Amino acid sequence: MTDSFVVSARKYRPNSFSELLGQDAISVTLRRAISQNKTAHAYLFCGPRGVGKTSAARIFAKTINCLHPTSEGEACGQCESCKAFEEQRSLNIFELDAASNNSTEDIRRLIDEVSVPPQFGRYKVYIIDEVHMLSQSAFNAFLKTLEEPPSYVVFILATTEKQKILPTILSRCQVYDFKPISVDKIQEQLQKVADSEHIVADKKSLELIAQQADGGMRDALSLFDRLAGFGDGTISYQQTIESLHILNESYYLHFAEYIYNNDVSALLTLLDEVIGKGFDPKTILLGLQDFFRKLLFAADSTTLPLVNLLPEEQQEIKRIALDLGRPFLYQALLKLGEAEKRYRASSAKRLLVEMTLIGFTSISKVVSDMPRTITSSSSSQREQTKPLAVEKKTASIANQEGTKPRVFSSISSNTKEEEPKRRLGTSILQLKKRIV
Repeated sequence: MTDSFVVSARKYRPNSFSELLGQDAISVTLRRAISQNKTAHAYLFCGPRGVGKTSAARIFAKTINCLHPTSEGEACGQCESCKAFEEQRSLNIFELDAASNNSTEDIRRLIDEVSVPPQFGRYKVYIIDEVHMLSQSAFNAFLKTLEEPPSYVVFILATTEKQKILPTILSRCQVYDFKPISVDKIQEQLQKVADSEHIVADKKSLELIAQQADGGMRDALSLFDRLAGFGDGTISYQQTIESLHILNESYYLHFAEYIYNNDVSALLTLLDEVIGKGFDPKTILLGLQDFFRKLLFAADSTTLPLVNLLPEEQQEIKRIALDLGRPFLYQALLKLGEAEKRYRASSAKRLLVEMTLIGFTSISKVVSDMPRTITSSSSSQREQTKPLAVEKKTASIANQEGTKPRVFSSISSNTKEEEPKRRLGTSILQLKKRIV
């Protein structure tokens, strides 16, 4: 009989402080406290979901009960206490879910158990998850025991909502704030899991999974398992955006193209096409916000590292951002922010998005230092991404306004303007090749 499948979030749960991902300062502090025998009686681990709070609590509980801890403050993994913990038969470590054990009676039973010393090992450790779910009366009943527990008891409280914890509880604990895990670290861990499971995954797909996880390793591994099953042992970028129902970034390039060219017909046609694929209008607003924010940050070498891009994409995105210009990007982000605020209260949400996109076309009339062109993608790339490019006649407009038309594919007689056009067009073509 084959072994049952174990989800990656459980299979690759960290077993030591050195494996705890993205929480280096907390790991070092806890290890030093153990090695120096300065263990507190109560800890509070706070932070968003999936960042290692419960894992850190379990590692800490195992390590302080280890019979032969290392000089670095890690558990040996070989003694009877460590083996009992790994085999889930330890009588010294207890996990409680405060969401379902939140009454005063539950806390009173806990207080009665605390009075019994451990039969084996140094400490009885109580890990109380989602502690903010305790009732007011349960918190009050817990105060005295939490402040002065027996010398052999350690409480580790974990919560995702620190603001709901009573100040009297906070003052009795050592508080550790767990931070969201960076995209780079999540992507690196996903690559290790993929190699271990013999799954072929490209970097762009893993980066996208890491971004969707929103700083949580557990969410990233859950998405990874889902995509690995969808791709039958392989994870590609196309499979990722289809399975996670994410709009391909090449569409945002086309949105920017049509907005900047004042091409209302092509803009509305593309919007209809995207909505026809099942994407909510708000998803388009948020996607454009993220895309223009990425371009705005990429325009400056100082803020470029703040944008999570593959090394080979950074220079191409930066060129596009510089040629579009900060004034255009800044005004576009302002309009998108205003539209998002009005979206929930609007009874005609699609119309709101349509009018917002049309309103973008007026930005080029107010912003004077904008680039003139962005070359459209090749026909083969259009077939892959499927947005409809709409050509526009501009000679009459140029004659009426007395200015050069701002279009992506226009041909200028001024040779000084040809170079930035070709440069920007080449950048977008190269970027789309990587995206597609």
